[in-house]
Amino acid sequence: MTHTNKNLYNLDELSGYKVAENYSDVRGWDVKDANNRIIGKVDHLLVNKTAERVVYLDVEVDETLIEEGHDAYQNQVSEGVHEFLNKEGENHLIIPIGMTIIDEKNKLVNTQQIDSSTFSKANRFKKGDVIDFEYELNLLRHYRGDNTIHGSNSVDGFYDREEFNNSFHHRDLE
Repeated sequence: MTHTNKNLYNLDELSGYKVAENYSDVRGWDVKDANNRIIGKVDHLLVNKTAERVVYLDVEVDETLIEEGHDAYQNQVSEGVHEFLNKEGENHLIIPIGMTIIDEKNKLVNTQQIDSSTFSKANRFKKGDVIDFEYELNLLRHYRGDNTIHGSNSVDGFYDREEFNNSFHHRDLE
């Protein structure tokens, strides 16, 4: 990941931003995949300041999932096989907020659309790394299994996609 044009900010590093009263702060909550398996724990909420809302959950991935995805790859039709070479210490990934369901009663985040196999094969990063737009695009393509997703080389309008529309949408930050 590059250190150019920072697009996403950890909610903790933005003064004056917080989760609105009506919404749960899901940091520390377990994340379950489509098969009801715990794949990790929400570490941070990632905000796009232009959209003025949380767009991703930063998840610290469970060690067992990392072991399963050791030789991870993503099949890209137009480019052949693309290897994701996750390195030691790369134990975080992001999930678009709109691909989750917040279970307030049980303090869980569910990802009905993504299974543990998909998560285990995802490209991860080290806590604190700057996430660039190319990583966002590649991960969304991986989660959706859709290589036609593109951002027209621009972030403008990208967060209007359904993957970023959730209960946090519009009223998540005060």
